[in-house]
Amino acid sequence: MESRAVQVRCDKNRDRDIVLNLIPGHFATSHSHVNYYIDMTGIKHQQKIAKQAAEFMAERYVNSVSVDTIICMDGCEIIGAFLAEELSKSGVSSLNEGTDISIITPEYPNGQLLFRDNVQDRIWNKNILLLVASATTGKTINRSLECIRYYGGKIVGTSAIFSAIGETGGIEVNSIFTSDNLPNYFTCSVLDCPYCQKGQKIDAIVNSYGYSKI
Repeated sequence: MESRAVQVRCDKNRDRDIVLNLIPGHFATSHSHVNYYIDMTGIKHQQKIAKQAAEFMAERYVNSVSVDTIICMDGCEIIGAFLAEELSKSGVSSLNEGTDISIITPEYPNGQLLFRDNVQDRIWNKNILLLVASATTGKTINRSLECIRYYGGKIVGTSAIFSAIGETGGIEVNSIFTSDNLPNYFTCSVLDCPYCQKGQKIDAIVNSYGYSKI
Protein backbone atom coordinates (compact mmCIF):
# COMPACT_ATOMS: atom_id res chain seq x y z
CA MET A 1 0.00 0.00 0.00
CA GLU A 2 2.77 2.45 0.95
CA SER A 3 4.48 1.90 -2.41
CA ARG A 4 1.60 3.79 -4.07
CA ALA A 5 2.21 6.95 -2.00
CA VAL A 6 2.64 10.30 -3.73
CA GLN A 7 3.36 13.76 -2.33
CA VAL A 8 1.26 16.87 -2.80
CA ARG A 9 2.71 20.28 -1.97
CA CYS A 10 0.67 23.22 -0.74
CA ASP A 11 0.06 25.28 -3.88
CA LYS A 12 -1.09 28.36 -1.95
CA ASN A 13 2.41 29.18 -0.73
CA ARG A 14 5.34 27.56 -2.50
CA ASP A 15 7.83 29.12 -0.07
CA ARG A 16 6.83 26.60 2.59
CA ASP A 17 7.59 22.87 2.71
CA ILE A 18 4.06 21.78 3.63
CA VAL A 19 3.34 18.47 1.92
CA LEU A 20 0.77 15.71 2.25
CA ASN A 21 1.56 12.07 1.59
CA LEU A 22 -1.34 10.48 -0.30
CA ILE A 23 -2.01 6.78 -0.73
CA PRO A 24 -4.71 5.96 -3.29
CA GLY A 25 -6.95 2.99 -2.54
CA HIS A 26 -10.15 1.93 -0.81
CA PHE A 27 -10.39 3.22 2.76
CA ALA A 28 -13.09 3.34 5.42
CA THR A 29 -13.52 6.20 7.89
CA SER A 30 -16.02 6.32 10.73
CA HIS A 31 -18.45 8.24 8.51
CA SER A 32 -17.71 7.30 4.90
CA HIS A 33 -15.51 5.55 2.35
CA VAL A 34 -12.74 7.50 0.61
CA ASN A 35 -10.29 6.79 -2.19
CA TYR A 36 -7.23 8.34 -0.51
CA TYR A 37 -5.51 7.88 2.81
CA ILE A 38 -4.18 11.35 3.64
CA ASP A 39 -1.04 11.02 5.76
CA MET A 40 -0.56 14.11 7.95
CA THR A 41 2.06 12.61 10.25
CA GLY A 42 4.82 15.01 9.22
CA ILE A 43 2.66 18.12 9.45
CA LYS A 44 1.34 17.21 12.90
CA HIS A 45 4.52 15.86 14.49
CA GLN A 46 7.58 17.44 12.85
CA GLN A 47 8.54 20.78 14.36
CA LYS A 48 9.53 22.57 11.15
CA ILE A 49 6.50 21.59 9.07
CA ALA A 50 4.07 22.07 11.97
CA LYS A 51 5.39 25.60 12.46
CA GLN A 52 5.00 26.39 8.75
CA ALA A 53 1.45 25.02 8.77
CA ALA A 54 0.64 27.23 11.77
CA GLU A 55 2.11 30.30 10.05
CA PHE A 56 -0.09 29.62 7.04
CA MET A 57 -3.22 29.18 9.18
CA ALA A 58 -2.49 32.32 11.20
CA GLU A 59 -2.58 34.51 8.11
CA ARG A 60 -6.36 34.05 7.93
CA TYR A 61 -6.97 35.34 11.48
CA VAL A 62 -4.11 37.49 12.74
CA ASN A 63 -5.54 40.84 11.59
CA SER A 64 -9.25 40.07 11.73
CA VAL A 65 -10.15 37.70 14.59
CA SER A 66 -9.62 37.89 18.34
CA VAL A 67 -8.73 34.46 19.79
CA ASP A 68 -8.64 33.43 23.45
CA THR A 69 -8.47 29.65 23.11
CA ILE A 70 -7.52 27.14 20.44
CA ILE A 71 -9.27 23.78 20.77
CA CYS A 72 -7.23 21.05 19.08
CA MET A 73 -8.69 17.85 17.69
CA ASP A 74 -7.04 14.85 16.02
CA GLY A 75 -3.59 15.27 17.61
CA CYS A 76 -3.04 18.82 16.36
CA GLU A 77 -1.65 20.22 19.62
CA ILE A 78 1.82 20.98 18.22
CA ILE A 79 0.31 22.99 15.37
CA GLY A 80 -2.04 24.61 17.89
CA ALA A 81 0.87 25.80 20.05
CA PHE A 82 2.68 27.30 17.06
CA LEU A 83 -0.59 28.86 15.88
CA ALA A 84 -1.07 30.53 19.26
CA GLU A 85 2.50 31.84 19.05
CA GLU A 86 1.91 33.28 15.58
CA LEU A 87 -1.39 34.92 16.51
CA SER A 88 0.03 36.57 19.63
CA LYS A 89 3.10 38.05 17.93
CA SER A 90 3.55 41.78 17.76
CA GLY A 91 2.22 43.40 14.60
CA VAL A 92 0.85 46.64 13.23
CA SER A 93 -2.73 45.37 13.05
CA SER A 94 -2.57 42.18 15.12
CA LEU A 95 -5.67 41.72 17.27
CA ASN A 96 -3.98 39.21 19.58
CA GLU A 97 -0.65 40.88 20.32
CA GLY A 98 0.60 39.73 23.71
CA THR A 99 -2.44 37.49 24.34
CA ASP A 100 -1.76 34.36 26.38
CA ILE A 101 -3.81 31.99 24.21
CA SER A 102 -4.90 28.69 25.76
CA ILE A 103 -4.53 25.38 23.89
CA ILE A 104 -7.02 22.71 24.97
CA THR A 105 -7.96 19.20 23.84
CA PRO A 106 -11.23 17.54 24.87
CA GLU A 107 -11.55 14.03 26.26
CA TYR A 108 -13.69 11.35 24.59
CA PRO A 109 -15.19 9.10 27.31
CA ASN A 110 -17.71 6.78 25.63
CA GLY A 111 -17.34 8.77 22.43
CA GLN A 112 -18.73 11.93 24.03
CA LEU A 113 -16.65 15.12 23.94
CA LEU A 114 -15.90 16.41 27.44
CA PHE A 115 -14.01 19.31 28.98
CA ARG A 116 -13.08 18.90 32.64
CA ASP A 117 -14.05 21.50 35.21
CA ASN A 118 -10.53 22.89 35.53
CA VAL A 119 -10.40 24.05 31.88
CA GLN A 120 -14.01 25.11 31.38
CA ASP A 121 -13.18 28.72 32.30
CA ARG A 122 -10.93 28.77 29.20
CA ILE A 123 -14.04 28.12 27.06
CA TRP A 124 -16.93 29.93 28.75
CA ASN A 125 -17.55 33.27 26.99
CA LYS A 126 -14.17 32.97 25.23
CA ASN A 127 -13.37 33.40 21.53
CA ILE A 128 -12.65 29.88 20.31
CA LEU A 129 -10.68 28.79 17.26
CA LEU A 130 -11.28 25.12 16.39
CA LEU A 131 -8.35 23.24 14.84
CA VAL A 132 -8.87 19.83 13.21
CA ALA A 133 -6.68 17.62 11.06
CA SER A 134 -9.25 16.80 8.39
CA ALA A 135 -12.88 17.27 7.47
CA THR A 136 -14.53 15.00 4.94
CA THR A 137 -18.25 15.09 5.76
CA GLY A 138 -18.32 17.79 8.45
CA LYS A 139 -19.71 15.47 11.15
CA THR A 140 -16.65 15.73 13.41
CA ILE A 141 -16.58 19.52 13.15
CA ASN A 142 -20.32 19.79 13.81
CA ARG A 143 -20.00 17.60 16.89
CA SER A 144 -17.08 19.73 18.11
CA LEU A 145 -18.97 22.98 17.50
CA GLU A 146 -21.98 21.64 19.40
CA CYS A 147 -19.72 20.76 22.34
CA ILE A 148 -18.00 24.16 22.34
CA ARG A 149 -21.34 25.95 22.32
CA TYR A 150 -22.58 23.74 25.15
CA TYR A 151 -19.68 24.96 27.30
CA GLY A 152 -20.42 28.58 26.39
CA GLY A 153 -17.66 29.19 23.86
CA LYS A 154 -17.94 31.73 21.04
CA ILE A 155 -16.66 30.16 17.82
CA VAL A 156 -14.65 32.60 15.73
CA GLY A 157 -13.11 30.21 13.20
CA THR A 158 -12.37 26.67 12.12
CA SER A 159 -9.10 25.56 10.52
CA ALA A 160 -8.04 22.22 9.08
CA ILE A 161 -4.99 20.73 7.43
CA PHE A 162 -7.27 19.14 4.82
CA SER A 163 -10.95 19.75 4.17
CA ALA A 164 -13.28 18.46 1.49
CA ILE A 165 -15.91 21.02 2.55
CA GLY A 166 -15.87 24.81 2.55
CA GLU A 167 -18.26 25.30 5.45
CA THR A 168 -20.41 23.39 7.89
CA GLY A 169 -22.97 24.49 10.44
CA GLY A 170 -22.72 28.03 9.10
CA ILE A 171 -18.99 28.18 9.92
CA GLU A 172 -16.36 28.57 7.20
CA VAL A 173 -13.67 25.87 7.19
CA ASN A 174 -10.26 27.34 6.32
CA SER A 175 -7.81 24.67 5.21
CA ILE A 176 -4.31 24.33 3.81
CA PHE A 177 -5.36 21.59 1.39
CA THR A 178 -8.72 20.97 -0.26
CA SER A 179 -10.13 18.20 -2.43
CA ASP A 180 -8.90 20.21 -5.44
CA ASN A 181 -5.37 19.19 -4.44
CA LEU A 182 -6.28 15.49 -4.65
CA PRO A 183 -6.88 14.19 -8.20
CA ASN A 184 -10.33 12.56 -8.50
CA TYR A 185 -10.84 12.56 -4.73
CA PHE A 186 -14.21 11.33 -3.51
CA THR A 187 -15.96 10.53 -0.26
CA CYS A 188 -19.23 8.63 -0.16
CA SER A 189 -21.45 6.46 2.00
CA VAL A 190 -20.85 2.71 2.23
CA LEU A 191 -23.97 2.05 0.14
CA ASP A 192 -22.80 4.37 -2.64
CA CYS A 193 -19.13 3.29 -2.66
CA PRO A 194 -18.12 2.19 -6.20
CA TYR A 195 -15.32 0.01 -4.80
CA CYS A 196 -17.73 -1.88 -2.55
CA GLN A 197 -20.12 -2.32 -5.46
CA LYS A 198 -17.30 -3.93 -7.46
CA GLY A 199 -16.38 -6.17 -4.53
CA GLN A 200 -13.00 -4.51 -3.97
CA LYS A 201 -11.73 -5.09 -0.44
CA ILE A 202 -10.93 -2.24 1.93
CA ASP A 203 -7.20 -1.51 2.20
CA ALA A 204 -7.36 0.01 5.69
CA ILE A 205 -9.51 1.67 8.31
CA VAL A 206 -8.38 5.28 8.61
CA ASN A 207 -8.89 8.36 10.74
CA SER A 208 -6.98 11.54 11.49
CA TYR A 209 -4.50 9.65 13.69
CA GLY A 210 -3.44 7.05 11.12
CA TYR A 211 -4.44 3.78 9.50
CA SER A 212 -4.85 0.11 10.33
CA LYS A 213 -4.57 -2.34 7.45
CA ILE A 214 -7.20 -5.03 7.02
